[in-house]
Amino acid sequence: MSASAAGGLEEVFRREAGRVLATLIRLLGDFDLAEEAQQEAFAAALEQWPAHGMPGNPRAWLISTGRNKAIDRIRRETFFREKIADRELAAAQARMLEDIDPADEAIFGDDRLRLIFTCCHPALNDEAQIALTLREVCGLSTQAVARAFLVNEETMAQRLVRAKRKIRDAGIPYETPDPTVLDQRIDGVLAVIYGVFTEGYAATAGAQLMDVELCAEAIRLGRLVDVLLPSHAGVMGLLALMLLHDARRASRVSDAGDVVLLEDQDRSQWDSHEISEGLALVDKSLTARGPVSPYAVQAAIAALHVRAADQQATDWPQIVGLYEVLLRLQPTPVIELNHAVAVSMVDGAARALDLVDSLAARGKVRQYHLLHAARGRFLEQLGRTEEAREAYRTALKTAALEPERRFLAARIAGI
Repeated sequence: MSASAAGGLEEVFRREAGRVLATLIRLLGDFDLAEEAQQEAFAAALEQWPAHGMPGNPRAWLISTGRNKAIDRIRRETFFREKIADRELAAAQARMLEDIDPADEAIFGDDRLRLIFTCCHPALNDEAQIALTLREVCGLSTQAVARAFLVNEETMAQRLVRAKRKIRDAGIPYETPDPTVLDQRIDGVLAVIYGVFTEGYAATAGAQLMDVELCAEAIRLGRLVDVLLPSHAGVMGLLALMLLHDARRASRVSDAGDVVLLEDQDRSQWDSHEISEGLALVDKSLTARGPVSPYAVQAAIAALHVRAADQQATDWPQIVGLYEVLLRLQPTPVIELNHAVAVSMVDGAARALDLVDSLAARGKVRQYHLLHAARGRFLEQLGRTEEAREAYRTALKTAALEPERRFLAARIAGI
């Protein structure tokens, strides 16, 4: 296989994997069976496409092949089951799958959005909802999901297995719920969509800082939810937040693929259309009826950044105040760290270092590389160069994203 053909296959698999899996889960009603069918379909594509050419609709081909592989598996298993009822059930399931035409685009609908709502069922706790959706719907690795929750990979793998088992045993339906119950499920759905965007905007590991398509997919899902729940403060706030962050995408990475800090970014490269749409949504989300959404507050912070002409013109005191509001609404370690960074711009590095050291003393984020990177920067600003170098080295040990590793190595060399 030529390098260009291999690259084309890899691109299709990366683009379609999540949607193929979502549709197979809907058709098969079983996470594990769908995952096996997806893998077998991809294996068949690797074998057949180089010889016969890529089909006109790769996603339909992969779904059809995966479905057929699942039917074959179900039929094989009937021969090993002892009870006639089991054989009849398996055969009925195979017949049902045969009646569905996977080439029909109508079956796809928006299976990823439906699957997100399935994974965000109230029967699962909040953490399980988000973790399962990031893994199964959005294709994040178990390692990436574990990093997002600041736990080890083995712990996260066990949680994912328990969550899938609960969906299967409880018979949780695969559907977008009625509008009357959407509000009960929306918090988990928004958290998942933001998790997808975050992984695309700043990956947990790999060679590139961003995955543009993952960001675009999160924004697309956000727009779909906005149609389902128009004028919802949280939905509008999240969509605004993603748009305002995505607007800065072109300036965040140098031509060499290295990280460019906010203060060094060329603001003329920012996307003015996304900024205009995002700013309008910020105003709507902050004035919507009901409780203030944490996403609206985060979007308001992002709005202050994009409205400023440069780093010095940024309204840092207002950003600190908004982070203090956000900490009351959503007290997470990551928000605490961001608050400390904002404080450094108002009260200086010494005060920010106290806040970061207090956060680190609580233990949960000791392996979070950005905490140590921020600590290194504050120490460097205070002239404590040896301690700063050690903090950057600690960050480098735990960082898994290559552009961030290069950035940290450069900071160490610079000292």
